[in-house]
This record gives sequence, structure tokens and C-alpha cells, in this order.
Amino acid sequence: MEIIKPGVVINFMRYRAAVITASLVLAGLSLGSLFFPGPNYGIDFQGGTELQLRFSGDVQAAELRGLLQGFGYDRPDVVRVEGEGSQYILRVKEVSALPESKVKAIRASIESNFAQAGLSNMKVSPGGDKITLRFDASVDEAALQQVIRDQAANVQEVRRFGKRAHNRYEVHLAGVGQEVVRQLRTELGARGPSQVDRVEWVGPKAGKQLRDAAIKSLLFAIAFIMVYVAFRFDLRFAPGGVLAMMHDALITLGVYVLVRKEMNLTTIAALLTIIGYSINDTIVVFDRIRENMARHRDKSMVHIINVSTSQMLSRTIVTSGTTLLSVSAFFIFGTPVIKDIAFALVIGIFIGTYSSIYIAAPVTEWMDRKFFRGAR
Repeated sequence: MEIIKPGVVINFMRYRAAVITASLVLAGLSLGSLFFPGPNYGIDFQGGTELQLRFSGDVQAAELRGLLQGFGYDRPDVVRVEGEGSQYILRVKEVSALPESKVKAIRASIESNFAQAGLSNMKVSPGGDKITLRFDASVDEAALQQVIRDQAANVQEVRRFGKRAHNRYEVHLAGVGQEVVRQLRTELGARGPSQVDRVEWVGPKAGKQLRDAAIKSLLFAIAFIMVYVAFRFDLRFAPGGVLAMMHDALITLGVYVLVRKEMNLTTIAALLTIIGYSINDTIVVFDRIRENMARHRDKSMVHIINVSTSQMLSRTIVTSGTTLLSVSAFFIFGTPVIKDIAFALVIGIFIGTYSSIYIAAPVTEWMDRKFFRGAR
């Protein structure tokens, strides 16, 4: 499908200075946005508890946010699920119903009340919903439950497990998610949560590990793609391809931060997809540039780039347009998670398309002029 007639040569490189300047400004703003206002990390990277609840009656986001703050949760996030009736996604930073001070109080109370049994080990799960205890002697389960409940811990069950001689007990508590649901039902009454669709939590340490792993995955992807381009073509092409990828990922990330979209593992998946899309489009342009370098040895690199990008313009328009239509359908009709990924991909398609022409190609021309003059 030829949208641009064969033989037409558009002087893309004529405008490279203005476009590169605009891209540098956008990249600078995107880089600055990572420090202020900073990414809006989701529970994947920051840690916290996320609940998806259906309510029996009509409730407003502001009302729910006020209730959560009144329960003692700092800066809760409340998102209405569109088209699903009275349904909300609630996020709080807390992952454990047992702060360190309460854990110490529970330990002290158990040691005091069961001194003869001898508490030899006590472990609290990362989510704060289970305490594992080991004693030197047997203890009464009902008495143990009452001692822990006296420390303002919502005990659901105390049971013995393992061999009887080991004297090991599990104390099951209400986690943050269960506490939020209980408190909302108490406050809202008949309008309270009627169904809990999902409860997820990630500890702060695990969130940091996921965040570090996500950054490493992006860096490794860029590094291996750079090596591939260097071997696939030659060193004059690799810097342009890598800079175009980094440019696309950085600006997409900056837009995500500025519109306060949540950064999580799905965002990283979207960025990796954008990097792959960007380098694919760039390699197609590079391949045509390399072919024309062999055909037009007497022509300048600027002319060869203009000819090559003009020849590939119809293909670029069709490919990008088709991809954009597909992604737009997900953005319009998808669930909130799918919409976030589609939003990133829409930005990436636009930026990745022009970066192949105005970032990758000009850098390649500069490399050819500075370091490879006469190599053709």
C-alpha cells in the first residue's frame, strides 16, 4: 500500500535541529518529573494493601477517603471502577495490622502470662495476619487467644499444629484488608461492602526489590539491544538506536508521572513493549539506510537518510496506524489495568515513530560524519 508515491523525497533532515531541540526539552521535563513531583508508585513498588470492593448502596470516593483517614490510614487512594455500579479500588500504605509497638506489647504480655510455659519463639508474618508461637510446655488455647485480644489484636482463631510435643501454635488475626472491610461495614451499615472481589498486599522490602528488578530489566534490555544493533549493522548505527529507545521510554515515563498514573509492574511491561516497538521501527529504517548507502556511494548521508525515510514512510504510517487502532480499542473498552497499559502504548507509538526519523537517523548521520567519513 503506497500512501507516498514512489520517487517522492521529503527533506526530513531539514527540520532535525528544531525537532531534536523539542525532544531535548521534553526529555528534560520528563527527567525532572521523576524528582518532582516524582512517580506515583503502586503497591507493587511501594508496598501496601489494595482492595477491590462492591458496595450495597451508593457511596462517594470523597466519603470513602474521609472514612479511611478517620480509621488512621495515611493518604489512602480511592479509585472508582467505571461502569461497574458502586465498586471501588482502595489502596492504603499499611501492609500489617500489627505495628512494631503492638508486636512488642503482645510478646511481653505472652511472656508475662505464660511464664511457666516458656515462650521460646515468636514470629509475625509480613502481612501481620498470623503469629507463630512455640512454647517449652503446653498452653491453653482459649487463654492464649484472650491474652492477645487484650492487646487490641483482632484474633480470629488460635490452633495448635505440628507434633504435640513441639508445643507450636498459630494465631490467625484480621489483616489490614479484613480490618478495612469490617470498619467500612460498621460505619456505612446497609451501604457497606457487600462483596470483596480482591485483596492484595506487598511488603515494603518486597516492593523495593521489585522496583530495583524493574529498573535492571529496562537497563539490560537496552544494553542487549545496543549489542544486537552494533552486530546487525555497525557501530555508527548503535548509538542512534539506543538513544531513540531511551528517549521513547523516558518521555513516556514522564507523561505517566505528570498525569499521576500509577507506576507498577504493568507499567514496566508497557515500557519494555515500547522499547521493542521503537527498536523494531528503527531497525527497519536503518536497514533501508544501509541498502541505500551501498547504492548511492557518491551521495551524502543526509540525502541517503531523506531518501530512505521517504521510501519507508508508507510502511510506517500503515504499521503505526494499525497498531494505534488496536491499542485505542483497549484504551476505550478495556478494564482500568488494560487502559493504563494502552495509555502508555499510545504515547509510545507516537514517540517511537518520530524518534526513528528525528532521533536515531540524525545521530547516525553525526556518527558517520565524525567517525566514519570515507568508510563507504
